[in-house]
Amino acid sequence: MRKIIFLMVAAASVSAAWARSFSVVVYNVENLFDADGMAVYDDYQASKYTAAHLAVKLTGISKVLAKVDKGAGPDVIFFNEIEADQTPASTVTDAGKWLEKYAGKRFNELLAESPMTAELTGVPSEIWLQKALWDEGLRGYNVVSGDDRSGSIAVKCVLFSRFPVKKTRLHPIQNARPIVEAELDVNGQPLYVFNNHWKSGAGDVKTEADRRANARTLRVRLDQILAADPNADIIIGGDLNSQYNQKVRYRDMGETGINDILGSQGNELAIRGKERDLYNLWFELPSDARGSDVFKGEWGTLVHLILSRGLYDMRGVQYEDGSFAVMKITGFNADSVGLPNRWKPYPAPGSGFSDHFPLYARFRTVDDNRTDRWMPLTKPTTDDSSSTLKIDYAPVDLFKHALKPSELPKGADMRDGSYNGKIFYISAKGYTNDKGHVKVKIGDLEYDVFSHQKEIRDLLRNDAKEGKTLHFYGELGTFKGNWQFVVQGKEWVK
Repeated sequence: MRKIIFLMVAAASVSAAWARSFSVVVYNVENLFDADGMAVYDDYQASKYTAAHLAVKLTGISKVLAKVDKGAGPDVIFFNEIEADQTPASTVTDAGKWLEKYAGKRFNELLAESPMTAELTGVPSEIWLQKALWDEGLRGYNVVSGDDRSGSIAVKCVLFSRFPVKKTRLHPIQNARPIVEAELDVNGQPLYVFNNHWKSGAGDVKTEADRRANARTLRVRLDQILAADPNADIIIGGDLNSQYNQKVRYRDMGETGINDILGSQGNELAIRGKERDLYNLWFELPSDARGSDVFKGEWGTLVHLILSRGLYDMRGVQYEDGSFAVMKITGFNADSVGLPNRWKPYPAPGSGFSDHFPLYARFRTVDDNRTDRWMPLTKPTTDDSSSTLKIDYAPVDLFKHALKPSELPKGADMRDGSYNGKIFYISAKGYTNDKGHVKVKIGDLEYDVFSHQKEIRDLLRNDAKEGKTLHFYGELGTFKGNWQFVVQGKEWVK
């Protein structure tokens, strides 16, 4: 385990009165890359990703976070998928001074400079993110970066905290991003936070071996802290690439990282005892509201906020019961169906936000100094490990939401980004290419027609092979640079 460097922002003081209550957000921002064009992922190299793309992404992230606490913004933010900087050396050595230097210019103005100076090109993603938040009035953050400078990772975990950072540690894990640990000073009380981004592939039995190893690294460190203080205040956050009910949802998974090794569970009262010491806040929500990402027509809970027993006692930092929420704002970071309005790089300079909704919770400090007493709970939860939550497309009023290409305003461009995520009613002759992919033409432009459900794909493909006119509702978007309509359910085919 290696100690990591964190960047201190000037004037990051926190008064005792202000720190009595504070907010925490977990946000996987879907690949925030800097402007230097040096990237591990092909989609973020200079030929495809520009400073203008970065400006759009920063605008979306900062606007979402500016909606927290009536514009005050979160006090602690767990970020996932910030680029692990590939530039040999950052041009920013003091974040506070850099922010003050460019206080007179907004981040999008700096990114619009052509050509960009070497100094600006060398600014890493987390500093650009600080600048974007600064320009929105969200200031005073200390930044802890999970970049181990090995060059072996493409993205990393980054922590933003308005509280002083006393200690930091970096925990390398198997085939995934290092875990960022930080000890925060919250009004004189120690709070341990762990920012995670485990191995991807939640439903893959083979990659669960990596997630078990990831969980074991974290569990070993938690046990060290809890051995010294069983009621230590600990927040575990980030993208664990695991469902809150991993063991139940995937019956053939066997031993799981999140449930079996880490010990995340849903009995809120059980953590008062000695056998269970962690509670997953997903259980606070009704089972039909548990979801912050989507995959193949199903809601997922890959991002988490998991709390130790100490956050329920009457000492130090305490969770505010019932405050957990998914930051889903229809017409903003959620599309017309209520799904994440994810980042879309095409057409340039891109549009959208992220493929994950952020998670939110509130905490406070208490003065009782009692670890033998527990905070009252309005509605304590038990182990309600519901299985897969399907996305219900049936209630969507397709006729109300659907657009028709022929009825768009004169001169409208369906590919200018403003129509991404919108539902269209399409009536066009179908055909297939040599790979069997279904296609339609709108005007002179070709679009793929896709569905996550095999029976719908087969139906559309059979009709397309016969040259029939396809009648369907489709959500407009892009996939690997190709424009497509996604047919989300049986009700979407006429």
